[in-house]
This record gives sequence, structure tokens and C-alpha cells, in this order.
Amino acid sequence: MMNKSLIALALGTFAMGIAEFAIMGILTDVASAMDVSISRAGDFISAYAAGVAVGAPSLLLLSKYRIRSVLIFLGCVIAFGNLLCAVSQDYYTLLISRFISGLPHGAYFGTAAIAASRLVPEGRGAQAVAVMIAGMSVSNVIGVPTTTLLTNLVSWRLTFVIATIFGIMTAFSVRYFVPQIPASAPHSMKSEFRFLRHLAPWLIYAGIFIGQLSAYCWMSYMEPMLTEVTGFTTGNMTWVMIIAGSGMVTGGLVAGKLADKYKPAFVSGMATIILTFLMPLIYFCAPFKVPSILFMFIAAACLFAIGGPMQYLIVKFAPGGEMLGGAGIQIAFNVSNAMAAALGGFAIHAGWGIASPALVGIPFAIIASVIFMTLHHRYGSQGA
Repeated sequence: MMNKSLIALALGTFAMGIAEFAIMGILTDVASAMDVSISRAGDFISAYAAGVAVGAPSLLLLSKYRIRSVLIFLGCVIAFGNLLCAVSQDYYTLLISRFISGLPHGAYFGTAAIAASRLVPEGRGAQAVAVMIAGMSVSNVIGVPTTTLLTNLVSWRLTFVIATIFGIMTAFSVRYFVPQIPASAPHSMKSEFRFLRHLAPWLIYAGIFIGQLSAYCWMSYMEPMLTEVTGFTTGNMTWVMIIAGSGMVTGGLVAGKLADKYKPAFVSGMATIILTFLMPLIYFCAPFKVPSILFMFIAAACLFAIGGPMQYLIVKFAPGGEMLGGAGIQIAFNVSNAMAAALGGFAIHAGWGIASPALVGIPFAIIASVIFMTLHHRYGSQGA
């Protein structure tokens, strides 16, 4: 039951992984279909992130319901939002549809993180949350490359049709394989936010926000860089995205195991330290295929090594507001993504080159490293 339950939860993150990440592998095709530039097509990435930021606080309204019921509802919303994307006919319609498809993202992660941590014995919470999040990284091994291939063969719209199907599968799987988990004890609105009086949650959110920004400045424009600078063909992007997704899976699962052993903040801090040295290598080696693929794998692994441990840790540091705390991680994550796409697009538009977003991410990696290590130093005795 436990394994089936975690897999059911992971189906939701798989669907959202396709919705969020697949557009990075098909951005050129979407830009062409919508008759906009690559930098303007980056708005579709930002719109999804904006939806996450707006939708995540809805947990304040959903927290009184049983966790399984909330997850079923959110699975249906995932399906609806992506269906709208699949049938969008112009730039503004797709922009609005991407915003809608992002609405359930933060709420789902926040709710599923609590469900996962309650389905396993004490001391295995980080690994359970890592399994739940692994659905998103697995989507980058299977879902994103598949949709990239289908885009080349048929249409970019199939990407969102597939995400719709998995949203429906999530709702049914949660209904049949996730046991009833009681809603949290009733709290006043004020008590839901009480955990924010302390420094630790703010360090967690700041680390996520700035740490993800360091990698996403480059990853938002990974596909055009690899095709226009490195020299891969559009057809090559299928197996390239499989490698990137494999890095995400590896980074997420390894970080989950290490976080239970060495503390989450330390693991996330090490990931951002690696990114500090990796981003300039990505920029200077952009014309060379083998180094570019290797560095892409490592960067993808570090990206998921940052987020997974923090998704687990916030539950510990948000007593009385666990669902809101977990959703806050996704707000930080996706607002960071939106800003990263904008900053990367600005660098390209300014004429610094398609590979320049990698350089933009360097100072953010340094700052995130300091934040995570500060979190570990101050709260390591409390599990950080």
C-alpha cells in the first residue's frame, strides 16, 4: 500500500513535470506556432510560474478538507489547465492557459509532501518526499523527451494532451491507492502563518528562490543554446532531454538519501556550491558537445538536489501550517523560475549571446550557498 500510495502521488508531479519542463524542449516550435520570438516565448514559462504563485495560497481554503480529497481535486485541475493549453490558438490564449495550468502546482506539492511524510516510518520522511518529487524528475527522463519527439513528428500540442491524461490518472490513482489521511486540526488564519515568525522558514524560502534562480537562468534557454551554439539538431533533443531528466532523477533521489543522513540544508548547500563552479564551465564549453552534455547532467542533478530536501525540511519548520509551508516552497521555486526566464531572456535580448544566461546564474549560486550553510549552522541541531 505504501509503495502504491507514493507512486500515486508521484503521478501528479509527473504530470506537472511535463507541463512545466517540456516547454523548454519545444520552445522553438511553440514560438514559431505563436509567431513570437524565443525571448517572448519565455513568457509561457513565466506565466506557469505566476499561476503557481497565485494558486499555492489556496491551501488556506483547502486545509479543512481531507488530504486525499484535496489531491483528487487538484489532479482534476491539472488536467483541465493543460487541456486549455492544448487547444490554445494564439499567444495570449496560451499565456492565460499556462497561468491556469500552474494554479494547482504549489497546492499539490504542499499537500502531497505532507501525505508522503505521513505514509512512512519516522526517519524516512526525506526519502518519501523524494519519491513523490521523483515523479517530476522521471517526467524529464520519459515524458519530456517523448513530448519533444512527438513535437517533431506531429505537434507541440500533444505535450499538453499527455499532461492532461496524467492529470486524470492522478485523480483516479489517488482515489484508489492513497489511504484516507485526516485533515490537519482546525487552526485560525493567524496560526497558519505563525511559523513565519521564525528565521528558519525564511532561510529555506530564500535558499530555494535564489538557488533555483542560479540554474534556471540557463535551463530556461537550454534548448536554443544546445541547438544554436553547441550544434545539436532538433532531432537530437529527444535523447538530450533524456540525459537531462536522468540527471534530475539522480540528483533528487541521491539528495533524499543524503538529507536523511547528513541534514537537508547541508546537502542543498553543497549542490549550490557545485553550481557556482559549473555555470562558467557551461558558458565557456557551450560550443563543445561532450562537455555540454556532461555539465547539463550535473546541473540538472544539482537543481533537484536543492529543492527536494527543502520540500521535506519546511514541513518540520512549519508546525500548524505544514500545507501552507510546503506550498510556499513551490511559490519560491516558480517565482524564481519566472524571474530566471526573464533574466535569461534579458541577457539574450541585450545581445550577450544564447549561452549568456549561464553567467547570469553565477552570483545567485554563491548567495544561495551562503544561505543554505547559514541555515545548517544555525539549525543543524533541529534537523536542518
